[in-house]
Amino acid sequence: MAEGHRHIVIKKLKKHQRSHGGQWKIAYADFITAMMAFFLLMWLLGSSTKAELRGIAEYFQSPLQVLPRGGSGAQDGVSIINGGGRDLMRHDGRVGEHNSEAAKKRLSLKEAQAELERLDTLRLENLKKRLERLIESNPTMRQFTKQLLLDITTEGLRIQVVDDKNRPMFGLAKAELEPHTRDILQKLGGVLNEMPNKISLSGHTDATPYASGEKNYSNWELSADRANASRRELISGGMHEQKMMRVVGLSSAVLFDKDDPVNPINRRISIIVMSKKAEEALSKEDGQTKQIKANTIVDLQAPRPSDAS
Repeated sequence: MAEGHRHIVIKKLKKHQRSHGGQWKIAYADFITAMMAFFLLMWLLGSSTKAELRGIAEYFQSPLQVLPRGGSGAQDGVSIINGGGRDLMRHDGRVGEHNSEAAKKRLSLKEAQAELERLDTLRLENLKKRLERLIESNPTMRQFTKQLLLDITTEGLRIQVVDDKNRPMFGLAKAELEPHTRDILQKLGGVLNEMPNKISLSGHTDATPYASGEKNYSNWELSADRANASRRELISGGMHEQKMMRVVGLSSAVLFDKDDPVNPINRRISIIVMSKKAEEALSKEDGQTKQIKANTIVDLQAPRPSDAS
């Protein structure tokens, strides 16, 4: 074939178009999910308190840090977010700002009460030291050092004037104070009046039955009369009458020497300079008793069905 007469062959290839399928749906779903996550994040940031945001920030700054439990050094995997426990989204007890302020006020009140109790205990301890110095410096009271017992109890500072075979506080089976007991109580009255605390006073006897028997005049009446006689001497010594909150006679119900019920040491006067906590408890108890009595009187005065007719 001649060089100028070449045959040109054109081949046309048909391209088979592939279907797009559901790929665009996946991309669209990812886009919608990202937008939802974005708007959810914006909503959470707008509705969260500053304390919660601060807790979240602290967690992401050091997510692996844990706190020991009870200060023992043991690791239990608890988040470092304050107040969060195992809930990593919590901070400062997970409360709103308004609740946080209320919690702060409650905490401040508790701290103030604890401080008042501490100061009250300190005053009672100082009073105890002062009374010990007074007993040591006063010739009359120094003779009865073994009969003057001072200690701090849950109710306050307890001052016990106990009896002795050779130095009884009262006349035999009587509520009349001996001269030295009058001096002791009067000196105590002057010192106790300087304290703002209220006073509780109780009289005690030993277990020896009173001669006249239980039906007439017993150890109950005797202990109450001795307590009241001691109250009068404290007031004579300078203690204000309004400081006395309770005067009771306990007979031999609360023995000093439980192993020997007839021991003379069981015959005693117990003076308690009450703590503020004990004062409040006694005031609430008296208030409840008065309310019960008032309700009883009202109930008794209410007309009965028979009266209405």
